[in-house]
Amino acid sequence: QVHVVESGGGSVQAGGSLRLSCAASGFTLDDYAIGWFRQAPGKEREGVSCISSSDGSTYYADSVKGRFTISRDNAKNTLYLQMNSLKPEDTAVYYCAADPVPYYSGSYYFRYGMDYWGKGTLVTVSS
Repeated sequence: QVHVVESGGGSVQAGGSLRLSCAASGFTLDDYAIGWFRQAPGKEREGVSCISSSDGSTYYADSVKGRFTISRDNAKNTLYLQMNSLKPEDTAVYYCAADPVPYYSGSYYFRYGMDYWGKGTLVTVSS
């Protein structure tokens, strides 16, 4: 059974850094598209970053380009999101998600989401 579990959220001041982790089980990262989404209070869920398993290409939302880095450790079957230069507007619950059809574009996954979701981890950035 496919499971993804996020960790690493917390509170940080603006300009600080956090690294989120997503432990995957029941599937191999190489075989799935996998990514990070977030939902801020009162706002709709949005895509943050994802990796397509077909060629390992990465995709980022414009709002996080140059500040966030997605990566995966296949040996640990774990996905990461390194978040630097955090801003108050990055405050949200961050969700890890995975999809067994790995061939779509990042914009597709951002628009339609993925099949499997974690419960989320809260990131709070204070000014």
